[in-house]
Amino acid sequence: MEERRCKFWLPKKNRFCANLPLHDSLFCGNHNPRSNGQWIPCPLDPSHSVLKENLDWHVKRCPLLKQVQSLTLQPYYQKGINAGRDNDEEEEEEEKVEDLVAINKPGSESLDNISSEMKRRAVYGMSAPDFCKLIEKIEAVHGLICKDIRDSYKMPEACNVWMKREIDRKLPFQEKHVMQQASILGNLEGFGVLKNAIGREQCDCEEAYEDEKNGVSAVVEFGAGRGYLTQMLADCYGIKRVFLVERKSYKLKADRSLRQKESLILERLRIDIEDLNLNAVESLQGAPYLAIGKHLCGPATDLTLRCCLAEHFCRDSVEHCSANRNLRGLAIATCCHHLCQWKHYTSKKYLSHLGITKEEFHAITWFTSWAVDADHGSDLPEVPDVKLHLESIEYKECGGDVSAVEDIVRKMKAVERAVLGFMCKQIIDMGRLMWVKECGLETEFVKYVPSSISPENHLLIARHTNQF
Repeated sequence: MEERRCKFWLPKKNRFCANLPLHDSLFCGNHNPRSNGQWIPCPLDPSHSVLKENLDWHVKRCPLLKQVQSLTLQPYYQKGINAGRDNDEEEEEEEKVEDLVAINKPGSESLDNISSEMKRRAVYGMSAPDFCKLIEKIEAVHGLICKDIRDSYKMPEACNVWMKREIDRKLPFQEKHVMQQASILGNLEGFGVLKNAIGREQCDCEEAYEDEKNGVSAVVEFGAGRGYLTQMLADCYGIKRVFLVERKSYKLKADRSLRQKESLILERLRIDIEDLNLNAVESLQGAPYLAIGKHLCGPATDLTLRCCLAEHFCRDSVEHCSANRNLRGLAIATCCHHLCQWKHYTSKKYLSHLGITKEEFHAITWFTSWAVDADHGSDLPEVPDVKLHLESIEYKECGGDVSAVEDIVRKMKAVERAVLGFMCKQIIDMGRLMWVKECGLETEFVKYVPSSISPENHLLIARHTNQF
């Protein structure tokens, strides 16, 4: 049996790989040395790659094929419905012409997704004066639109069952995540979207009580992962209809515990938010719902906002942008801004009016990766003080002989880069807040936990004012 094993040595396990080798190799498919051919991402599942010459054969046999075929038959699947456009101010006819040219141009590739490496090269390719002007612009824009970001760390009484660990012992408990989840729900309660569930047991009709009490009968968690934010919401606030939106498959998720709750209806939608037409989810139609998301990475926040606010039905008028009247409120904890893309970003017009170009936006998103450079064991200096930190860079370096931006960046202290990164994060998020506000919702943007718990600690919350 040993002879039939793959000959790849696993040092951590102190043994050879246990898989069977390929018929013409000493190694299994996972460890067989790759050929010199061109490897490209699988169009069905980019998490793995395949030889270009074998693509046609692979696509017919990819393990995800059945899942993709099943998804495309769902009424709520609509490819790219929430993706946005590269330039919101273009005339649609011009855009159609450009699309046709791009499709028919030999060898043309999509430039929608700008990688972090492309952003880095663009920044390091700037002249020192242009780099410093960009920093000055970031400071000016931040000072203009990011004035009212307050600390709002809330531990609601309704979440005591979790905070005191009075829950099923089989459920995972990591204090930092529980504190974040509780504060998200506490901010929703403080904003009037949720109400404390204490006293529900005295009500004769629990279902009617919930409808009257919260005005919310369902929750949709975007980027749900294992779904433990929704688990806490269901445990502490009595939500009875749960929709978990997640494109990946997870083990050890909250679904098992949620399904054990009497009268709770759970539906998991395995789909990319970009392709989800929420209005076509039959079991959600007509139900007032709450949209939530904890650490929605990069453009997933923008895709979620479009998905909830039906932006694709009202491109010409933000006045009717809140077409989905069943949305009662939303809470999104943002993160990973370095992954943001201009095409997906909701507030392109707003930033453009502030003088930020598409290229500068990509530079700003790259700067956001610096926000986690510093030690977050204690809170960073207040963001408004960043100008004091960067004065030496702006005037000494930009006025001197230094021409390489990379040299300027190298001389910046970690805390300076981190504070600049947080400024850029807040600019991106405040643009999103303004877009949501234009859609007719009342909004707030807060720091919902100290940075020592999580440096990704910004929360966008909103509600329909005419629903409360």
